[in-house]
Amino acid sequence: MKRSLSYHAISDPTRRQILDLLHRESLTAGAIAVRFGKISRPAVSKHLAVLRRSKLVVIKKQGRERIYTLNAVPLKEISEWV
Repeated sequence: MKRSLSYHAISDPTRRQILDLLHRESLTAGAIAVRFGKISRPAVSKHLAVLRRSKLVVIKKQGRERIYTLNAVPLKEISEWV
């Protein structure tokens, strides 16, 4: 089940772009949304929710902000399987 959640998460090009951004640096949801000018903040939040459920991103609280960070472990598992 866990692996299928990860496959579903990476099947979307926008989510793959978000993962690519988070590979470079940890960002807030707002900072991620700014990078995607054509996509609304609620849409970015929905993509982040899918990534959270699949354990591909983790949230760290810093004061009032929620910082999203890549968790590459599920990606490694997919890579090993492929």
